[in-house]
Amino acid sequence: MLIDARKRIPYRLEKFAPMNAKLLLKTLFLIVVLLLLVMMGANNRGPVPFALPPLVPKPIQLPAAYMYMAFFAIGLLTGTVLTVGGGKKSGSSSASKSNSK
Repeated sequence: MLIDARKRIPYRLEKFAPMNAKLLLKTLFLIVVLLLLVMMGANNRGPVPFALPPLVPKPIQLPAAYMYMAFFAIGLLTGTVLTVGGGKKSGSSSASKSNSK
């Protein structure tokens, strides 16, 4: 069976990688967290005071849904910053070996 008859590209299942279970679990976890966030925002509609004396002199009154979304966004950005950038540095290891000789 061919995918594209004009270019004669064969269809082979070996080219396709199996689904990554870790990615699937992370996606399901994120969906559950977002579902809880929506449920909290839907059931807590009243204004909530937010006080942080060192940074914010006066308490801020906002609906609870906005607070939940803001805290989730801050947590997501923090997790992203902590996760990104832990890769290998390929150039530094070879340069240090050549300088030590």
